[in-house]
Amino acid sequence: MPVKSVSEFLSSTAERDTSDEVFELESAHMLEAKVTGRIWAKAGSMVAYRGGLKFKREGLLEQGLGNLLKKMVSGEGTQLMKIEGNGRVYLADRGKKITLLRLDNESIVVNGNDVLAFEEGIHSEITMMRRVAGMLAGGLFNIRLSGSGLVAIGSHYEPMTLRVKPGARLYTDPNATVAWSGNLQPDFATDIQMGAVWGRGSGESVQMKFEGDGWVVVQPYEEIAWAPQTR
Repeated sequence: MPVKSVSEFLSSTAERDTSDEVFELESAHMLEAKVTGRIWAKAGSMVAYRGGLKFKREGLLEQGLGNLLKKMVSGEGTQLMKIEGNGRVYLADRGKKITLLRLDNESIVVNGNDVLAFEEGIHSEITMMRRVAGMLAGGLFNIRLSGSGLVAIGSHYEPMTLRVKPGARLYTDPNATVAWSGNLQPDFATDIQMGAVWGRGSGESVQMKFEGDGWVVVQPYEEIAWAPQTR
């Protein structure tokens, strides 16, 4: 790697203002948000800001009683924060690659760990997998984002999108599954024989099963080691 002068370093790493959008990528791993009112972001994701901004963690009833009850049951650890005022804030999440998506009166479901930020016009709701009995501790709850506006999600390395077509099921590793289209309703499946292929722990493979017509985003990384519940 060539040595840079201070001026060369400052020039190559300086923030850039090339878009009028609320969200702009300063790099593949750094998001700039131009706040004129309110946005939502993952708690703890702020790395710098300028201007008159206030940061407040999501209140217990901020997203409704239903979401509160789901959080209490699941132990869901993902917390959001409100960023309000006028200014600019810079967000990142453990060096993840950031993808910006524009929703146009549609919905997507994102792993709670992978939601970085979204505009005020986007509604968020914790979603619960249909079959939870006997499943794993954690990872059962995701966040459905719906409406119109920009959404920023993160992934470890470059994500890949897989199509789901009627009559052709798709199975994914839950630890590597980032997001999917809102019209899909995944389920969990177990296959002891697949334990040597993917999954961790006792050798019993836990898979996410997708059916219908839509798409699923996966990453080349297993973010959290899942383990069967112990009684």
